Amino acid sequence: MVSVVCQKPDGEGGHVALADARASDTNRHGNALLISILNKKGKENLEQMGRRRWKNILGITLLALIAILGLGITFTIGWRPLIGAKKRALTDRKFEATPQRLARGKYLVDGVLGCFGCHTDADWSKPGAPPREGREGSGHVWADQDMPWLIASNITPDKETGAGNWSDDTLARAIREGIGHDGRALFPIMPYPNYQQMADEDLASVIAYVRSVPAVRNQSPTTRMPFPLNFFMQAMPQPVIAAVAAPDQSTPVARGSYLVRMGACANCHTPQEKGQPLPGMDFAGGFIVKEPNGKDVASSNITPAASGIGYYNDATIRQCPGISMAG
Repeated sequence: MVSVVCQKPDGEGGHVALADARASDTNRHGNALLISILNKKGKENLEQMGRRRWKNILGITLLALIAILGLGITFTIGWRPLIGAKKRALTDRKFEATPQRLARGKYLVDGVLGCFGCHTDADWSKPGAPPREGREGSGHVWADQDMPWLIASNITPDKETGAGNWSDDTLARAIREGIGHDGRALFPIMPYPNYQQMADEDLASVIAYVRSVPAVRNQSPTTRMPFPLNFFMQAMPQPVIAAVAAPDQSTPVARGSYLVRMGACANCHTPQEKGQPLPGMDFAGGFIVKEPNGKDVASSNITPAASGIGYYNDATIRQCPGISMAG
């Protein structure tokens, strides 16, 4: 009996100790698991915070780059090369072909502006390479000047291949504002920056006369300016939305200043480098034109310098535009 009594408490104590040990072990495992979970959660939180931080940094950097790029475009080439040229909507205005306008238009188109000199194949067999007779205004591919992509349109009244179906305002917008009949920006070898100051009445006279020349059927391709010219040209056209008054003709100098601007004389009589006129060399000559045989021909110095036309009298000066040569 004693041994049984003595073993009972020992057995109960052993069970209690074992239970306590198991409970302690469970607590340790639970604490370890909790710590592991907390550590894992903390690590995930830290990783998420790190990712958010890098996302914020990348976002701010991207916004800064976009802002810098936007400012760079704004203060260098501008946005026109990307969004397209400025253009106004066409109107239904028409220009009546009065005898006075036809006479003034002939004087401007055939003489001062030289429209057919660019819009017609040249006859290089004659002095000054005038437009081919009977083909005036029928169009020209500028391959002879190393620009095979540049096409001067057929501006005769031919309805299928020329300007016969263009409205008067389509022509007006092309001449003064540099927007072609199909809405594209025109290459400024046609000096529409000069023509922006063309008086409204002169514009009407030019269009009336061009409408009166014989229609010539001649299908021409469309200009396809190479990159990056096709982008840069978008900044050139400017809408003319206000009336342009007649020029000051009170003195010969004032009258001549207008005609020289309309004739774009400086464009051909000023030397260029990389397509840009040399500063301070206006009218000094040296602009290069190529003949069909590949020979380079330089434009004359038309300033009053000793190497220019300072010694010409009025009669000689009157002859030069007609024969396109100076001696």
